Amino acid sequence: MRRLRIAIQKKGRLAEKSIALLIKSGLDFDFHKDRLIYECQDFPIDLMLVRDDDIPEYVADGVCELGIAGENVVLEKGSAVDISTRLGFGTCRLSLAFPAQTPFPGLEFLESKRIATSYPNILKKFLRERGLSSTVVELQGSVEIAPALQIADAVFDLVSTGGTMRSNDLREVHTVLESQAVLIRTRKMIPSEIEIDLQRLLQRIVGVLRASQSKYIMMNAPRSALKSVQEILPGMEEPSILPLSGGSDRIAIHAVARETIFWDTIERLKAVGASSILVLPIEKVIA
Repeated sequence: MRRLRIAIQKKGRLAEKSIALLIKSGLDFDFHKDRLIYECQDFPIDLMLVRDDDIPEYVADGVCELGIAGENVVLEKGSAVDISTRLGFGTCRLSLAFPAQTPFPGLEFLESKRIATSYPNILKKFLRERGLSSTVVELQGSVEIAPALQIADAVFDLVSTGGTMRSNDLREVHTVLESQAVLIRTRKMIPSEIEIDLQRLLQRIVGVLRASQSKYIMMNAPRSALKSVQEILPGMEEPSILPLSGGSDRIAIHAVARETIFWDTIERLKAVGASSILVLPIEKVIA
């Protein structure tokens, strides 16, 4: 019987985090065999480990119902897929860069320039939308050395920390795309029994993502400070309010905070009278 299939990178920067996300979603795979497809032990899903460039096409063709890939790869391929959700890891950007000593007065400076890239489709779309006539020099790998070899005047490449750009005496001048890992879905017709499993998996993944972005916070505070506490924690859901024993005007506040709790946030809570503040991680959040 055909099972739900999801494709992820076989190796690379997204592979480990993609597998970690699926494991947190309750999936258990046996990775001891050198195979293309791995069966999940406790969920009707098969995992395909493939080249990242192939994932959008596998999903578009309906070979897999779901896939995890970089948004930059999905957009470059232009495959007929839908982005189901952004996953919050594998963040990077596609940027234009010139040699550090080259002045860059603005995007009009790109006119008639040669730009080396491994992402020609995204770059051509960007240039076309701005009415710029630049020459796109397509390269596979080592794009950053193109200006030094006088193959191109500038580069359009993937940037994570910027270290590679700096080591090649390049300076980022404009970010075209902010990218991250995305969960993509096929537009092909999916049998109803597989669609049910797909929705179950999506619910699990969304629950894990919500948990990673949330904290459970508990504190004691004067009842009169409740409004101030809610203003300090704008991402907080409606809190649970419990009276403290002894008949005092102090209450216990328990809530899920959707935003990161920094040290200055805790200091502000203390300033309005909160005490015994506990901030705890959440494993899963199911709406």
